Amino acid sequence: MTGLSVESGINASARHRLEAIAQSVGTPAYVYDLAVLRSSFAAVRDDLPAGSELFYSLKANPHPRVVAELIAAGARAEVSSTGELAVALAAGCPAHHVLYSGPGKTREEVEQALHRGVRSFSVESVTDRQRLAEACTRIDTTADYLVRINSPRGSAGGSLRMGGRASAFGVDHADKQSLDQLLRPLGRVRPVGMHTFSATNIADPAELVAEFEQSVRTVATIAGRAGFTPSVLDLGGGFPAPFARSGALSRHPRLRAAIDAALDTSFPDRHRLGTRVVFESGRALAASAGTLLTTVLDVKQSGDRTFAVMDAGVNVLGGMSGLGRLRPSSVVPVPVGAEMPSSRSDVTNPVTLVGPLCTPLDVLAPSIDAPYLHPGQVLAIPNTGAYGPTASLLGFLSRTPPAEVVLDGDRTVAVGRIELRTQEAPLCD
Repeated sequence: MTGLSVESGINASARHRLEAIAQSVGTPAYVYDLAVLRSSFAAVRDDLPAGSELFYSLKANPHPRVVAELIAAGARAEVSSTGELAVALAAGCPAHHVLYSGPGKTREEVEQALHRGVRSFSVESVTDRQRLAEACTRIDTTADYLVRINSPRGSAGGSLRMGGRASAFGVDHADKQSLDQLLRPLGRVRPVGMHTFSATNIADPAELVAEFEQSVRTVATIAGRAGFTPSVLDLGGGFPAPFARSGALSRHPRLRAAIDAALDTSFPDRHRLGTRVVFESGRALAASAGTLLTTVLDVKQSGDRTFAVMDAGVNVLGGMSGLGRLRPSSVVPVPVGAEMPSSRSDVTNPVTLVGPLCTPLDVLAPSIDAPYLHPGQVLAIPNTGAYGPTASLLGFLSRTPPAEVVLDGDRTVAVGRIELRTQEAPLCD
């Protein structure tokens, strides 16, 4: 969005634009800027080894326009449901550029993915591989798979860890019996590589490098022990981005050389063999492209505390709150609407930002310095393009979901809203 700098706030031009959007579509409203999305994709891609592939994890933001823009920019798609698969295919992603992942795939979804042309899966257990093999036999087709490894942790970093400890994700790196089975073909399915993804949002650059280096070493050790030559190395992601506060997308100038060096040491024949190197990202690609607009409904005192009641709560910006994903103190809004009238200068205490829901758990920020707040004030919460509405408690209290506005710089591309409804199905006999 022209004029929006998440490092220094919002200039007058962008402030007027956001306020106009708020007046036009109402709040709460998410605003996604495709120009910022393209910039983020280019930045992440440029930090990775030349020739590597970058997959967009749709779980971060499955909005069709967001997905289509990233596919057009050169991203492939990592999906974990048939719903995400439908969005990816409709957005123009070829089925052979889709990786289907997740620890709990059902028979029905595997078959649906195969019917729609997907031939690349991440397998997380012997049972998961068996289910894929049986589906291929029933459908009379073949598929390739990556074996997901629960790798030892390379650092203490990451806001959410999926590996390096007991986990539902992947096969433990020390489980030689299971790995030996999975690294051999079964029926109509064959292993083509390995997949690691130990943590998300690793803020420290040195820790991010260490995680990738550890993943490469682990995969090389397993491959050597099993006598397996991988043609695909999916090293996952973990790229950081600020969430619900000002800040710029981090760049990692050391990352490309460090990963190349690790790969050259562990897989010296990779260039000759044409080994594909794959990375995944959701947060780093989408976060900076999104801004949440919300309006102050009330400002009130209770004891020695000031509360600002917003029209957006954890139903709109939950950040997977049920999993402890969101740290409420991280929400730092930027004023967009008119400044506080001079007659309202009494808000001097730190303010607790709360949402409109009938629960004391609906807290966006327990204590921020915001003396400008008053009823009717429009606020912008930056860096909310990832893990926004679809990672929130959208159905709680049956409130109207937020609007979603898609821009491309100064041009409005689309306006819409997620719809939740109950649809009755025929009764079973």
